[in-house]
This record gives sequence, C-alpha cells and structure tokens, in this order.
Amino acid sequence: MKKWREECGVFGIWNHPEASRITYLGLFALQHRGQESCGIVTFKDDEHFLHKAQGLVPDGFSESELDRLVGSTAVGHVRYSTTGENLLANAQPLTAQLKDGFFALAHNGNITNADKLREELQAQGAIFQGSNDTEVFIHLLARDKAMSFEERLVNALKCLEGAYSLVILMKDKLIAVRDPLGFRPLSLGRLPVIDQNGNTSKSMESLVLASETCAFDLIAAKFERDIKPGEILIINSQGAMKSLWLPESKRKAQCIFEHVYFSRPDSVVFGQSVYESRKNLGRYLAQECPVDADIVVPVPDSGVAAGLGYAEQSKVPFEMGIIRNHYVGRTFIEPRGNIRSFGVKVKLNPMSSILIGKRVIVVDDSLVRGTTSKKIIGLVRAAGAKEVHLRIAAPPTTGPCFYGVDTPTKKELIAANQTLSEIKEFLGADSLGYLSVQGLLKAARATKENYCAACFDGDYPVL
Repeated sequence: MKKWREECGVFGIWNHPEASRITYLGLFALQHRGQESCGIVTFKDDEHFLHKAQGLVPDGFSESELDRLVGSTAVGHVRYSTTGENLLANAQPLTAQLKDGFFALAHNGNITNADKLREELQAQGAIFQGSNDTEVFIHLLARDKAMSFEERLVNALKCLEGAYSLVILMKDKLIAVRDPLGFRPLSLGRLPVIDQNGNTSKSMESLVLASETCAFDLIAAKFERDIKPGEILIINSQGAMKSLWLPESKRKAQCIFEHVYFSRPDSVVFGQSVYESRKNLGRYLAQECPVDADIVVPVPDSGVAAGLGYAEQSKVPFEMGIIRNHYVGRTFIEPRGNIRSFGVKVKLNPMSSILIGKRVIVVDDSLVRGTTSKKIIGLVRAAGAKEVHLRIAAPPTTGPCFYGVDTPTKKELIAANQTLSEIKEFLGADSLGYLSVQGLLKAARATKENYCAACFDGDYPVL
C-alpha cells in the first residue's frame, strides 16, 4: 500500500423529490473516501429500492438506475474494504427486515470487537450474508428483546466498541449515530427544495447528513452542525428531530488523520477547515525542520496545502515542480519487454525546467512504507535537482489504525522499524524532516483529550 485509505463515506437525505439524484451527487463529492463500491437505497410507499455496484459512483449508476430509485428519503455509501473482502455482498447500504419494518444502514468506521460479537451471534444461530463488521450491528439490533425500537437501538450500540458513524433509513425515520469517542466525522445540513416556479419555503426544506461538508457544497446545502460524539439523532417523517445519547466517554478520539490526509481540503471537519489545518502543518514543519533551499515543491495533490504553508513560513519560493496525471485509473497495464518500472512516473511527472540545478524541498503529507517517496526523490534527482530535502507534514507513522482505516501492519511501516538516518539513506534524500506530534495537534487546533493520534504516538483509545 502506497497511501492509507479511509474506509468509506456516508450520506443521507430526508424530504427531497429527487433524493436519489441528490444522494448520487453527495456520494460523488465523497468519492475520495471509498472507491471499491457504492450504493443507494430509497424508500416510498412501504417499498424500498436499492442499487449497489462495485467501482466508482459514475460507473455504478446510470440515468435509468437513478430513475428506478424513487422516494423522498435516501441513504448512500462509498466503500473501501478494511474488514471484509471487496465483494458486492459487503457493499453498503446493508438492508434488512426487522420487527419494526424496513431497515437500511451505511457505516463509516471499524467495530473493533466485531469478530468476538460475530462468534457469539453465530453460536446463537445467526447467519451472516457478508464478511464485514457492519452486519454484526444489524444482528444485535434484531435480537434485542426491548419493547421500543429506541431502546433496542441504544442497547445494540452499547455492545459496539471502536469507530462508527452511521446513517440509518427506516420507513418513518432517518437516523444519524456517532460513537461516543467521535472517531469519524458526520455532519447535518439543510437544503432548500426549489419548486418548478423557482420558489422555496420552510415546508420544502430537506435535511442532509454527510461524512464531510464538501458534499453540502456540491448540492448547495447549508451546514447546520456536527453530529456530536455519542449522539443518536432521529429525524421523523415530519422532519422533527430529537437526540438520544450513548454513555459519555471520558475522552474524545477524533481522528487526526482526517486533517492530515483523508478529508478533502475544502471540507470543515471537527469544526476546523481542513485546508487551513494543512497549511498550518506546513508552517509548523518549516519552523521545526528548516533547510537552505531554492524552491519548495509539493507532492500533488495531498502535499499542496502543506507545501504552500511551508513556503510561506520559510520564504522559499513555491513551485509546482511535479505534475500529477489526474486521468490515471486505479489499475495501469505496463508495457512488457525493455520498457519497465513505470511505477509512480505514470501519475507524477517532474518538470526539469523548474528543478534543474535547484536545491529542492519536497513536501508530502505522510510517509508510510517509503517506497513511493523513494521513487519520487529519484525522479526529482533525475530531472536535474542539485539537492533533494524531504519534509513530511506529519510525525513518523509508527503504528496501524484499527478504527476504519486500511493501514499496513507495523512491520511494513518504515518509521516503526528504522531510524531517521536509515530512512533518509533508504529514500536517497539529502535530508529528512518530520513534523512533531505537538506541531501536528497545534496545526489542527487539537488536543490529546479530543483527538486520536495513535498511529503516531501509540496511544490507542480502544484496542
């Protein structure tokens, strides 16, 4: 793995005549959070309509499919697989018929005690359709004996450990849930519904849920607020909202990597602009790891904001000395024979006219295994750079994540197994510098009491 991958993105909408199309647009905006599968479910007149597909959102949904997904409420999902294989059976939303009727669920995160719960449920006769952790929650909900749905929902959620931001669709409800530690983001927005005459009214307002606020921007919804850690927000068929609460956690564990890499820079996550966080990462990196150089060059696209911050703070000119090819798909067939080792060059092309004879500071968001960075440094040198100094806008990654991120094992993480000097030699850089954990938290306006940085400092909130 060259980069860490977020597991998924979720979206939900209540009270919109084109709910499936709005959800399609929302998922399109969240595509960076998952590219293995996508799905939308809608509900109308006691019937649900579901379509799931492997691959990207535009490839998974045609005009005819969106026309078939009728109803004014919908839930959508884009997925990477961190638990369970990349199979259509594991694609979400997951659906079921419970004693309360139709139930659909989209999940972002990772339930850390899912294997234990699955074994217990299977011993009681439960039959699972897929291999993902989300299905465990549905079985817990279905088997609970409490009289009311709300009690059963709270009881089932209390059994879960780890990270979960959920969007649930039922016949007469749209529900948002965020785990008590608040690992993954989830936000509420409002969207005016415009009639054929171009008019809007309060009675024609939609409520929207999304993993990131960039989805609101695309559909012209107004951000209302974040779903709070431990909150269960229930929107009924009339649009009235009420909140239930899970037992409060002594600390919060919002994922700091959302600000380092996962979220889109145009999103506001955990109350902070991701773009500003990333520029701050670069600013503090320049303070902590200065070096004499001629230009600052970011690794596109994830290192651009941090590169800008580094350049502004250091007063070293910023240049887009590496150009990314945005039209490369997820797979690429290399020529055979004598033309070999295309590797990272397929996506990234250094510009010799900018780099030749220069002392170059290359800024990237993170360093995982080091193999891609090694190739990038080699390309920059081959383009004529006199010196190459690598600066990483995050601390050394020394541990995997267990909360909804597809990560390498510890033995694959270069910073967990080699010294700074050894990493520099492996990469072929003239110097190497990482941001400190303190600088990271400061850049995102975060604290150890409210954020999880376990992949950097080993302090896991839930094991």
